[in-house]
Amino acid sequence: MVLIKTTLGDIKVKLAADKAPLTVANFLAYVDAQHYDGTIFHRVIDGFMIQGGGFDANMRQKPTQAPIKNEAANGLRNKRGTLAMARTMVVDSATSQFFINVKDNGFLDFRSPDPQGFGYCVFGEVVEGMDVVDQIKGVRTGVKAGMSDVPLETVEIVSVTRVQ
Repeated sequence: MVLIKTTLGDIKVKLAADKAPLTVANFLAYVDAQHYDGTIFHRVIDGFMIQGGGFDANMRQKPTQAPIKNEAANGLRNKRGTLAMARTMVVDSATSQFFINVKDNGFLDFRSPDPQGFGYCVFGEVVEGMDVVDQIKGVRTGVKAGMSDVPLETVEIVSVTRVQ
């Protein structure tokens, strides 16, 4: 279990180490290194997801460890309230960035082993604080540092810590 403390409130997430062991170990390594502390939710799309874990408030990208293997074929679905790894178009490119689905996003689920169907790995689920997630998804967004869907008022991830 982890606690994501944000400037808008707390989000408690149960991790699925049994279904996504590499992904959970990777995420917890970033948690233990305090990588997420002071990062922001830099991509917020109401009706889709909120994404964070890679940029500070000045839109500077934080350095990461090597990418991990995509465990999207683990049977977990990208449904409302789940935590998943963000990645590029390259299947095995996830590093530190994650997102929380704010609605059921079945099109992100594993469908086939080819790059177009591989999907995005779900590795946890919000157990407390969906009201905070819903508050974040509703913030006004715009363009900042050449990126779209960035909250106009910063939503900071103050800390992410392990909890019982």
